[in-house]
Order: sequence, then structure tokens, then C-alpha cells
Amino acid sequence: MSETNKFFDNNSHEMKGNNNNQISIEVIDTLIIMIGLLALMYVFFINEIILLRVLVGLLLGVVAINYALIKYEFKGSVKEDIGSEIMKLILIKEDGEKIKEWLVQGETSLLVGKGSSDREVDIDLSDTEYESLINNEHAVLNCVSGVWYIEDIDSINGTGVKKSERRVKSKLRHESPYRINTGDILYIANTRILVK
Repeated sequence: MSETNKFFDNNSHEMKGNNNNQISIEVIDTLIIMIGLLALMYVFFINEIILLRVLVGLLLGVVAINYALIKYEFKGSVKEDIGSEIMKLILIKEDGEKIKEWLVQGETSLLVGKGSSDREVDIDLSDTEYESLINNEHAVLNCVSGVWYIEDIDSINGTGVKKSERRVKSKLRHESPYRINTGDILYIANTRILVK
């Protein structure tokens, strides 16, 4: 656990950089909305060609809906907002058979990867089937106000999450925390961990 705390102390300045990135993204989003509104005003109030109005209106509507779905990842469910307390993580095989479990209640930060005599991790996957695909420091789990997040630590083979209400998994972007809940499955490369 102390190694994990050192990791976060050393990288706290990077979190400040992420806040600056978030502000930049908000500014860009605002500019995109303003340009879209100006284009709509031109097409619908200045332009007199009906066909252009219809085509641009349809195109902007489709783009706006797709943008909103990608940007805000609509879940179609309130379940994620309610959340439930995560008690443990369970390493499972392809057929769902339980291999190993880790109790996480009361923890605040857990480093996922491969441990060794000179390197300690909280969730040690060094004896798993896909060990060769897992980085020494692959991902980190953080609990903030009772809500758990997973973040990929620039791993080679990636980290993914399959939400309990979805059929497909989502690959995480580097340094982008992703909220997890009970019933979700974490993919550390090809290794599967069930959140309970």
C-alpha cells in the first residue's frame, strides 16, 4: 500500500494537469456549440434554399445526437448513480469459475499488476494464465467518497470494463478514471476480475 501512496504522491502534479485538460475540453465544447448555432442561424434564417435547410438540419441533428452519446456515455439506467458498496474483487476463469479473491472494503487505493520480491502490488496477477500480457504496474483502483474508479497506467495491453448491464466491454483511455460498480467485470489485458 505504501508503494501505491508513493505513486500517487509523485503523480499529484499530473492530476492538476488533467484539470487543465478538462478546462480546455470544456472551452472547445463551448466553441463547437457556438459554431453549430451560428451555422444553424445562417441556414435557417439567412439562406433561402429549402433543400439545404433540410439537409443541414438532419446532418446537424445526427451529429449532435452522436456527440452527446459519445461525450456523456448515456447508460439508459439510474443504477450507476445509486451505486452499491464494493466488498471484494474476484479473479475468474473464462467459464466464470472463481480462482482467487481480494477484500477491498476499507481500502482507498489498490495497485494492480505483477508483484515480485522488489516490487509490491495490492492485486497481484503474476500467477495468472495471461501473466505475460500484464504490466508490473498495470492499473490502479481508487475509492473516492465510497465510489470506486479504475484507471489504466499506460499499460501495453490495456484495461477494459464490461458494465453489468452491457454486453460489450469498453477499453479505458490512459489516465482517465472510469467508475465501476458491483457486477462489472474488469479486464486486465485478458485477465478477468469480477467486482462484488
